[in-house]
Amino acid sequence: MSGLVLKLSPKERVLINGVVIENGDRRSRLAIMTPDAHILRLRDAIHPEDAKTPVRRACFAMQLVLSGDKSPDDAHLPLLRQIEELSQVFTDPDSRNVLADATRGLVEGQHYRALKALRALLPREDRLLAARPH
Repeated sequence: MSGLVLKLSPKERVLINGVVIENGDRRSRLAIMTPDAHILRLRDAIHPEDAKTPVRRACFAMQLVLSGDKSPDDAHLPLLRQIEELSQVFTDPDSRNVLADATRGLVEGQHYRALKALRALLPREDRLLAARPH
């Protein structure tokens, strides 16, 4: 994650290498220069009890890599499988592009990029589940 720039809102919290850091009263920018630092914005975090849908489970698994709770090597193949399973449901061209971006991020070791792409599917998943007959 060398060269990552975090733009933090006032009082925003971020997890960096297992330490929760809270920003002060003003907006700020942090440049993370250490390669392979484990970084997760807490406002984006999905709690384990909320990871009940396929997209949320994939996001949660990716966030475990970002937080350093799971090694990228151990998570790689299961995450690729999860993305492949999502491609069986999200078949429209835009969703396919999002899934392709998530796959590229994962393959290139850019886990934040992969998480960002997967998070773009959350509203679509919510709509699909809401439209599902009960």
